[in-house]
Amino acid sequence: MTDQLLEWRKEFPILEKTVYMVSHSLGAMPRGVYDKVKEFADMWASRGVRAWAEGWWDMPITVGDKIGKIIGASPGEVVMHQNVSIAQSLIISCFEPKAPRNKVVYSSLNFPSVMYVYEAFSRNGSMRVHMVESDDGITVSLEKMLDAIDEQTLLVPISHVLFKSSYLQDAKAIIEKAHKVGAYVILDSYQSAGTVPFNVKELDVDFVVGGSVKWLCGGPGAGYLYVRADLREKLEPRTTGWQAHQDPFAFETGPIRYAPNAFRFLHGSPHIPCLYSAQAGYDIINEIGVEKIREKSIRQTTWLIDAALEQGWRVPTPKKPSERGGAVVIDVANGAAVTKELIRREILVDYRPGAGIRVAPHFYTKDEELEIVIKTIKEILETNAYEKHLSAASLKI
Repeated sequence: MTDQLLEWRKEFPILEKTVYMVSHSLGAMPRGVYDKVKEFADMWASRGVRAWAEGWWDMPITVGDKIGKIIGASPGEVVMHQNVSIAQSLIISCFEPKAPRNKVVYSSLNFPSVMYVYEAFSRNGSMRVHMVESDDGITVSLEKMLDAIDEQTLLVPISHVLFKSSYLQDAKAIIEKAHKVGAYVILDSYQSAGTVPFNVKELDVDFVVGGSVKWLCGGPGAGYLYVRADLREKLEPRTTGWQAHQDPFAFETGPIRYAPNAFRFLHGSPHIPCLYSAQAGYDIINEIGVEKIREKSIRQTTWLIDAALEQGWRVPTPKKPSERGGAVVIDVANGAAVTKELIRREILVDYRPGAGIRVAPHFYTKDEELEIVIKTIKEILETNAYEKHLSAASLKI
């Protein structure tokens, strides 16, 4: 059977010389980025300050609409930010936590950057964090998560797919429990958008945050924030700036008058170059469709898991397709050093402590590249080729 998605390989220059299995960390750059960055430079060079009125000012919304198509949001509901940490901080700033409703619930397998944000906001005692521990370091008990969400809970920031193990959480069940007790859910879709289909309207989720570095192939500096429509005019972020103003070019002093639309969830001047460069990846994902990407992903990750288990290696990634995202974690002895040797051989993967080697096929991955990864790991282990990378300095990845 012909894999029609492989026709897209020619759009990704790095695939010509590497086995690229690291899209869970940094998606391959589309060739179209060259044109988009040139478009930015040409606009700046030829139009100068007029560029703001001719598209730059609105780009956090117009580019956000491309993300909106991928996650099921309506036009004008997604705004672009530099990263998820900023988006999470902005959401927190919409609330004034007061006891007893000042509890934040998340799991111990949440992405650390997100945990840093909530810990920092909780230092003054206005907010208290309840962390649900993982029993196995791979999954988070849904029962424990649901039990922790109670009438004292204000916010529930969860990762849709866990970065260490690729475990896909039951976001729908968590959202339903949170809404039942009056809490709000912030869904971090960084490891799902672009490889796991979901629809923000069907989930009825309050907030969605994410970034473009990974499966969306949009590069760094292009985070995003979705806010449910009925919440939009109720919330007034204290992390703010002139782009959130109802009339920003009036340059008023005094308290901000918030824009009546999604602009109110912006802050200072937008990061224009990144908004240009990110679009090439979004356009490709939208043209292919996440459903097709997911179908291939399930097939290839299933093959990787079976092949790794045949070698006797530990695979701390859920075996059921319905419970995993797009990456597979393979845990072997001296995994960090093995990863270094794989990278030296132009097989690009990464390693996470407490997990293992993370391998991530995407829509542009050939089936034979999966075999190359497994055979090469086996050969590196059998020949001890990893030993040259065992020094502490060498193991930094």
